[in-house]
Amino acid sequence: MKYKSIATLAFATTLSLTGSLEAKAQVLDNTKPWTFWYWMYGAVSKPGIHADLVGMKQIGLGGCYLMPIRDSKVRPEYGGQADQLTPTFWEMVDYAFQQADSLKLDMGIHISDGFALAGGPWITPAESMQKVVWTDTIVSVKSLRDLTLRQPESYQGYYEDIAAFAIPVKSMNVTKCYQPKHIQLLGDMSQNEKGTYRASKPASLVYDLGQIETVRSLTILPSENNIQSQRWVLKASNDGVNYWTVKEINPARQGWQSSGPGFTYAIPATMARYFRFDWTVDGSEPGSEDLDPAKWKPVLKLKDILLSGEAKVNQWEGKSGASWRVAEATTSEELTDADCIALQQVIPLQLKDNKIITKLSTKSKYYRILRFGHTSTGQMNATAGGGKGLEVDKFNEEAVDKQFDHWYKRFLDRPHGSVVKYLHIDSWECGTQNWGRDFAKEFKLRRGYDLIPYLPLYAGIPVESAEKSEKVLKDIRLTINDLVNDVFFERLEERGHIHWRKVTQESIAPTFIADGLEHYKYADNPMGEFWLNSPTHDKPNDMLDAISGAHIYGKNIVQAEGLTEVRGVWDETPAMVKPLIDRHFALGMNKLFFHVNTHNPWMDRKPGMTLDGIGYFFQRDNTWYQESRAMVDYVTRCQQLLQEGTPVVDIAVFTGEEMPSRALTPDRLVPMLPGIFGQNRVASEQVRLANVGEPMEESPVGVNHSAGIIDMKDWVNALHGYHYDSMNKDALLTEAKIEKGCLVMPGGIRYRVLVLPGKTKMDPSFKGYSAEVQTKIDACRRAGIIVIDQPYQQQDFAQYSLPRDVELPEGIGFAHRTSINQEIYFLTNQKNEVRDIEWSYRGGSRSKAHFEPYQSLFFICDKVDGKMYCIDPVTGDRELVELNSRTKVRTDIPLTPKTWQIEFLENGKKKVTKQLLDWSKDTDEQVKYYSGTAVYATDFKYNDKITSTQQIYLQLGEVRDIAHVYINDIDCGTAWTAPYQVHIGKALRKGKNTLRIEVVNTWANALNGAEKGKAPYAHIWTNAKYRMKGDQLLPAGLLGPLNILKYE
Repeated sequence: MKYKSIATLAFATTLSLTGSLEAKAQVLDNTKPWTFWYWMYGAVSKPGIHADLVGMKQIGLGGCYLMPIRDSKVRPEYGGQADQLTPTFWEMVDYAFQQADSLKLDMGIHISDGFALAGGPWITPAESMQKVVWTDTIVSVKSLRDLTLRQPESYQGYYEDIAAFAIPVKSMNVTKCYQPKHIQLLGDMSQNEKGTYRASKPASLVYDLGQIETVRSLTILPSENNIQSQRWVLKASNDGVNYWTVKEINPARQGWQSSGPGFTYAIPATMARYFRFDWTVDGSEPGSEDLDPAKWKPVLKLKDILLSGEAKVNQWEGKSGASWRVAEATTSEELTDADCIALQQVIPLQLKDNKIITKLSTKSKYYRILRFGHTSTGQMNATAGGGKGLEVDKFNEEAVDKQFDHWYKRFLDRPHGSVVKYLHIDSWECGTQNWGRDFAKEFKLRRGYDLIPYLPLYAGIPVESAEKSEKVLKDIRLTINDLVNDVFFERLEERGHIHWRKVTQESIAPTFIADGLEHYKYADNPMGEFWLNSPTHDKPNDMLDAISGAHIYGKNIVQAEGLTEVRGVWDETPAMVKPLIDRHFALGMNKLFFHVNTHNPWMDRKPGMTLDGIGYFFQRDNTWYQESRAMVDYVTRCQQLLQEGTPVVDIAVFTGEEMPSRALTPDRLVPMLPGIFGQNRVASEQVRLANVGEPMEESPVGVNHSAGIIDMKDWVNALHGYHYDSMNKDALLTEAKIEKGCLVMPGGIRYRVLVLPGKTKMDPSFKGYSAEVQTKIDACRRAGIIVIDQPYQQQDFAQYSLPRDVELPEGIGFAHRTSINQEIYFLTNQKNEVRDIEWSYRGGSRSKAHFEPYQSLFFICDKVDGKMYCIDPVTGDRELVELNSRTKVRTDIPLTPKTWQIEFLENGKKKVTKQLLDWSKDTDEQVKYYSGTAVYATDFKYNDKITSTQQIYLQLGEVRDIAHVYINDIDCGTAWTAPYQVHIGKALRKGKNTLRIEVVNTWANALNGAEKGKAPYAHIWTNAKYRMKGDQLLPAGLLGPLNILKYE
């Protein structure tokens, strides 16, 4: 059987599409993975730069994103001399650019210092992210003449007025908060010396107001962003014995940066003396990216609950854009029209020197004076160093240009600045803003009416009606979304393209009020992020935002910041992360960025500097880094094929019209597609969401969290042969064309099915679609598109002539791409077991396939000759799939040399042994705790005949952790993943053969020894704390057994 390299196949495929060698080379270069390259604390050296970049080149990376993080002031003990923006820093940048240029490595630069997000010392408070602030004063009409209005809060002295109003009120007490005369703690409730209430078992708080009062709203002030403090059943009583239920209080959807303002709940006007808050952990929802605080231990921690007689908009803090939240709409029962201010009651005021100069009617005895202005949010690019400063106003084009010019463009203007090919905008970690330059003007332009009279809504004060108040607040959020896209993202795309740079963006959610898909319209390469062994920090929604955003806006490349780990433990290997990478290939990623390659300025300290222990330690002084070339080549081969053609995705899921919004994770689709997901999934979701007993897990070491957090490893091929994308309103109305019963997107994706989930957790008050959306839905129906707006009970869409794209057994993930000449199927075994399967694709016959543990294969259906080819991206081998071909005969020949000579390169220790051994069990502590490369040498005889029709492999058995094989001094390749075997046919001779195997383990054992004062050799140092649990060492070395496998 004939084999040829996958590279040859990819070259041919590319030539058929591009027709030129030059285009082919450009495409193939884009398929190499990249890495994030962090410079920490100003500790940068030229020898370290050279070594880092040479290492990147040697292992086959295409480039890196250079991102300096913090400076020497934060960690002076590292002796950093290259703080950002100093002459030494630019000297190091110039050297790095020159070295990268000479090595033909490309680079990208972030939009600011650090990675969160876009700011600097050149941004003034007036040019920074803005928020609405106000003062609220009730005065008698008689005292207006002498009243000096307080100025709302300012930041560093910066404040600007927007408007001031007077509202006639009946008394001085309309905003009164009721102070309880007595608070009773029941059940498990306790209060510590700081005043924080705590409970972990059923508990209650009872407020005795001393007399009957009318309560219309309450505000919860959590401790430490605690979700349990937002879960109560509120009851009321007049005698403290007989209670009635007022409202069940549930948390708003909220992200990891949604703390800050409190959580205000509107309640039906309730007259009572006693208010009891009952809490139990039962019914707690497991955490998710849009309910981030629920990921942690379900313990109640509360600062205070404030009861008020004032009517407020339900959860106005999020609805006004002050924080990323989504909550239920205020009902007319909670907020009657009589509770709302009539628009004509909102009287504009003129101010001079903080005095009111507008003459007010004396018909009202009292006025509520509201003074609205804006100031800086005070948010900075937190992980920056010398370039640290205020975050730029995302609605101010001139300020955005200033940020671009003062940071990014300075890199382009350096010698060898042409090496910078990308402008990168990292994941959003700077909160949100609800005001900015010309915000009121832009609001009127986009929404068609004046915002100013409705400013009281920013303070939660309802205007006209509950419905009108909700509408205006939603319009505020829609305008925020419009401006961050039209000003910030679009302008940066323009500036990048003016300078011939491509723009990459990570997710804006769940921190900034926005549509999580729309901003990818302004990215050349949308980008998400996924984490390793870090359930609390993993971001499946980020990845689905990027994948769907790319697909609906016609972007071919989907990048991923991959393998970030919240607490690295130094046991990580390429084999460990392969299933995770493959799972994301199946989801739609096709360009991986390893997180993280941290610059180590020292040549004599290993493993050296890290991102304070965060990340997959993908850097030059990791033990196995040089051997990771095999993994990098694997990723490159996969990406070559996964960037070809167009993804095949059958289903589009509408994200709705709420703001903010995101892509839907697969668990959110189960209610709409129960038949597609199947009975087992429906049942398992019921169990997961019931969260009975609130099961917890520890992962990684020392991080305890809810066991019910969605993990994408449990959702492999969840729709049983179908893929879906999420589609937002913008793409549905402006990008999607209706053609031949499909929604066709700019990049060529054709959706046959449109799912309309309606009410979801991120759209909890859905009542119907807007006229323009409904018009498009109706057009889809008329065109024959399958529109699903009720739970779909069938197992597939075959009744609509849309059978499954692939038929696969459980635990096999897939991606499918189609091109002019080929159908490309990527199948990944996500189980740690050997599997022989049957599978089929739409319109094709059934085929058989053999998978080793965690193995992935490509199947290429050639549209020209009708043949199918199987490609193993680990080896690059390609073979013809023949349905009736003769099964190859395998012969296993045990390889049992008489002796092995083992040399431990880092400390010079040598051993001679008859048996393969786990060196972590050796009595010599310099061997027992050894981490690094050990060379196994022996010779053996091979007596069988060698022919050109045979395929001959050396299978190594158990390897801890990577092995590079040489036979007769011929390089036979690297075994880094199952089945840990290499081709040896080109090197094997009949008769005597020499065998050399270079085996590398992880740093874990050496760092364990160093922690105990038993380092196996000198100069072991890292700033990443050793975190392995317990005292157990990891197995190390070549454990075998070895076999020669012969196929003929």
